[in-house]
Amino acid sequence: MKLTGAEILCETLTRLGVKHIFGYPGGAILPVYDALGKSKLHHILVRHEQGATHMADGYARATGGVGVAMATSGPGATNMVTGIATAMLDSSPVVCITGQVSSKLLGSDAFQEVDITGITMPITKHNVVISKVEDIARTVREAFIIANSGRPGPVLVDITKDAQQASAEFDWEASAPRLPVKRQRNNHDQEEFDRAVELLNSAKRPLILAGRGIMLSGAMRTFEQFVHTSDIPVAMTLLGIGCFPASDPLNLGMMGMHGEAWVNNAIQEADLLIAVGMRFDDRVTGDLRVYARNAKKIHIEVDRAEINKNVKVDAAIIGDAGETLAALLPHIHERDHSEWMTHITSSKGDSAVRDIQSLPDSGHLYAAHVINDLWKVTAGNAIVVTDVGQHQMWEAQYYHHNAPRTLITSGGLGTMGFALPAAIGAKMARPDAEVWVVVGDGGFQMTMCELATIVQEKINIKIAIINNGYLGMVRQWQEFFYDKRYVATPLVAPNFAALANSFGIHGETVTTRKDVVPTIETARKSDQTVLIDFRVEQEDSVYPMVAAGAALNDMIRRPNNPLVETATEP
Repeated sequence: MKLTGAEILCETLTRLGVKHIFGYPGGAILPVYDALGKSKLHHILVRHEQGATHMADGYARATGGVGVAMATSGPGATNMVTGIATAMLDSSPVVCITGQVSSKLLGSDAFQEVDITGITMPITKHNVVISKVEDIARTVREAFIIANSGRPGPVLVDITKDAQQASAEFDWEASAPRLPVKRQRNNHDQEEFDRAVELLNSAKRPLILAGRGIMLSGAMRTFEQFVHTSDIPVAMTLLGIGCFPASDPLNLGMMGMHGEAWVNNAIQEADLLIAVGMRFDDRVTGDLRVYARNAKKIHIEVDRAEINKNVKVDAAIIGDAGETLAALLPHIHERDHSEWMTHITSSKGDSAVRDIQSLPDSGHLYAAHVINDLWKVTAGNAIVVTDVGQHQMWEAQYYHHNAPRTLITSGGLGTMGFALPAAIGAKMARPDAEVWVVVGDGGFQMTMCELATIVQEKINIKIAIINNGYLGMVRQWQEFFYDKRYVATPLVAPNFAALANSFGIHGETVTTRKDVVPTIETARKSDQTVLIDFRVEQEDSVYPMVAAGAALNDMIRRPNNPLVETATEP
């Protein structure tokens, strides 16, 4: 069967199971778009190429599959860079396909020519330029394998225009991937494995640090069995939230800069840390010189490069989290760590947060009110896609996730503008799911152009803007560390409800506590997108907080916290 390169690309994507592509056309990718029109692939026209990569990222995170984004050469490709870096730092399997000028023009500074593979080399798991039509099918198939194997990540495939236009015989069998041996998974070292077993069976104050790698490996059930067999409490990274039910008594909550105080204290008091699928990010560890000094450390990680990179460990097991935990289980003695758990629980005191439902209405609307009410009304069953900032941390504190892949957020890069397009991707991936965007007024303005994509695609998501009139997290740092010199953080914004209405999207504005639940309930009943502008307290801060570079248990706490009570389930 003789096809053009563009047709081969579309046929290959179809056979790989791709259903949706997020993209924006242009001259260098136009042959592919012509072929798309004859294919069964559903193309979602974004309003900015950054949105395409975030949509593909949200698609991947919601399903565990590969998200696909597409753009033309030059500015189309460079507009994807932030989204690619976001996917890289959070290990999200995304394949970005870009058009490139014809091969004879490469290196000539032709119109809209840019070395996108050179630009993205540090922020992709792999990238490649295709200049021959015969290489398209095999290279794209390899890109999907690389993106979603081992530690997942973004792959960029740049295809010259002449390769798209040329014709060749399409032979699926002959285009089978040919990957080098170095990409095969490494087996764990037996001595390290035995040392880990010994440490696990002798520890008196162990603590598991659960990261996103557990979800990436699909190891949630195995992990739950491991936790209950060993009776070890679990602390969550931001991206690990959802890999272990929030309602489980052994789930302590989130660790790190804005983690629970008792979690950070437990880490510092532990005699063994078992890190599973996490990378000891600086927002998790605080000052490395005093991080968990009395604890031995086991690191279960698929990426060898992360071992001993930030924290020196006593036993490292290289491999898939699910396979490793399954291998460890037969060697783990059933333990009773109730005394250790009781000690951790007793340290919570009156900071056990997080039910503010029963407190009297003071006339102030706090972001925590909104998140807490959203959790209760949705019974914790929604997919929540957050942007970056204070609202992101409040969501992690006040919305309790029991199911995996129900919190989608930018962790490693901290990309403002992520939430709205990523939620579109998540909804396309899981059309039957209830999807909520939780976004600040700053981040929303970065990618609010994608409201037009929502309308064009007739997508039903719900948007909660936590509007405090500031770049909230930066303002908080200015309050704590710069004597309240609020430089460039007060934020002018449009009337978001009116803006939504101008797109043909129903918009609401909420300023009082009593209106939060009724407005959320009404939005949920609608079969169309609804935007709610929650005007919350302006100078509220996220507590507790570990200052950058401070010890993990040296926390800034809210004075006379009005939002403290005992947690209840919805």
